[in-house]
Amino acid sequence: MKRQQISRWIPKSIEALKTYSRSDFTADLTAGLTVGLVALPLAMAFGISSGVTPQAGIYTAVIAGFLISALGGSRTQIGGPTGAFVVVIAAIIAEHGLSGLLMVTMMAGMILIFLGLTGLGNAVKFIPRPVVIGFTNGIAVLIASTQIKDFLGLATSAPVPSEFIERMRFIGEHIGSLSPVTIGLASSSLLLILIMPRITRKVPGSIVALLLATAAVALFNVPVETIGSRFGGIPTGLPPLQVPQLRADLIIPLLPAAMTVALLAALESLLSAVVADSMSGDRHNSNVELVAQGVANLTVPLFGGIPVTGAIARTATNIRSGARSPMAGIIHALTLLAIILFAAPLAKFIPLGVLAAVLFVVAYNMGEWREIPMILRQDRKDIAVWLITFALTVVADLTIAVEVGMVLAALLYIYQVSRTTVVARLTAENIEKARAHIIQDHNIPHYVSMFHIQGPLLFGAAEKMNQLTDKLDDLQPIVILRLRFMTALDATGLHAIEQFRERLHASGRTLLLCGSRGQPKRLIYTSLPKVIGARNILPNIRSALSRAEEIYERFGGVGDEAAQGLAEAPV
Repeated sequence: MKRQQISRWIPKSIEALKTYSRSDFTADLTAGLTVGLVALPLAMAFGISSGVTPQAGIYTAVIAGFLISALGGSRTQIGGPTGAFVVVIAAIIAEHGLSGLLMVTMMAGMILIFLGLTGLGNAVKFIPRPVVIGFTNGIAVLIASTQIKDFLGLATSAPVPSEFIERMRFIGEHIGSLSPVTIGLASSSLLLILIMPRITRKVPGSIVALLLATAAVALFNVPVETIGSRFGGIPTGLPPLQVPQLRADLIIPLLPAAMTVALLAALESLLSAVVADSMSGDRHNSNVELVAQGVANLTVPLFGGIPVTGAIARTATNIRSGARSPMAGIIHALTLLAIILFAAPLAKFIPLGVLAAVLFVVAYNMGEWREIPMILRQDRKDIAVWLITFALTVVADLTIAVEVGMVLAALLYIYQVSRTTVVARLTAENIEKARAHIIQDHNIPHYVSMFHIQGPLLFGAAEKMNQLTDKLDDLQPIVILRLRFMTALDATGLHAIEQFRERLHASGRTLLLCGSRGQPKRLIYTSLPKVIGARNILPNIRSALSRAEEIYERFGGVGDEAAQGLAEAPV
């Protein structure tokens, strides 16, 4: 393998070490410590809202944060659990249990590695914006809805339903058991998180709210539900390495969920990397980043972790704090590790209402709400795709929402592309209007009918070929199909040309093709010579008219059968 090919797969952490200095380490140390503290409440909150323990969220942030920074293709990307997975994880656990979640995470990891190694990860860039905004809006609504119970301090031990409508009905039925103390503490924390950026951006509001609320509960024994009262606290240190139980019978049922997790991980990690590039002036390597994301998702289940991806908010915090290399992300992971090694017992005093307030802010920030007015200014088809994706995400299932949204967007794209394809007959009148652009100084002989195809002839537009034979009796003995402006051709379009030729052949007429270029040319010269005749596929209009004249003079215009005989005869 050439050195240049090998360099394409070198992680950014290794590249950074070539010129790494003491000042770089100092900057990375500050940034890593800062983003590590920011990640602590988020990791616990994502763990709780996903239906697992808070320590599972922290373990995930430690392991994935280290691996993604060490192996990834971005200098400043921070990896870990994010809000995008909360709904998916909760649904998987509800249906298949924790073992099913661990399988999904590992399957998603393998898919991500495959996408990175094959370069197919770039395909996520083609997901339509209405689909992305629709499920992002939906996820934000779902995350916020899962936190209402803890924010209000509802006094019920009954499990909160996983479906949105049932969840809202559950909250309404138990609204009479709300806790004014919990609401006051959670609201104060939410207000503090919102106003801290106006006071200073150096200290994250979530950290200040978490520290103050935890101190208040520990010192004054405030009667609110905490991590300790619900989960019994957070164990010290990482859990032992344990290979999850893999069940072959669950691979197919879990594959759609694994594809959804992989898609979300790829989309969010690459989006986060693009944001990091714009803020830092760097340029990430998408394929290396996806491989690192895959390795992280393969590894975290060994420690009871949950799916991970690039985290935009933590990545932005990392850059604003002065990060210069992936070492900052590694230090962020080590900071979280130090917290669970030396300060885990204090976590039992953290109020769940404060973590709910943190997730309210996360849900609002990730919701892309400012994009909605732009979507509403688009045509009704784009609005319908966004609205259906959003509605299905909220009331049905994220996997279904993404699948339906992609199918709708693809169908609408095919429809739009098909409308740009023009299949039309060239007449003496329109040739005179644009002679220089059509066939230069050539005239159409009386024994020739000429058509041109403009735009892509793909499966969505191939039916337009039917209009060429609607009035077959009006066509001349020789038909020239000019393909100079045909931009793309697929198997369906190729079949449409073959069918057109068969109908002409049955009526005693000859078909000539001319002017194809690029991808259509390669496909035509590979597939059609045996069908149409190699001498009936011409490079330009001049040679096509010469060929038509030769056929007409030699065979008297008797049709395709005679022309086919001439094509097969020695030159």
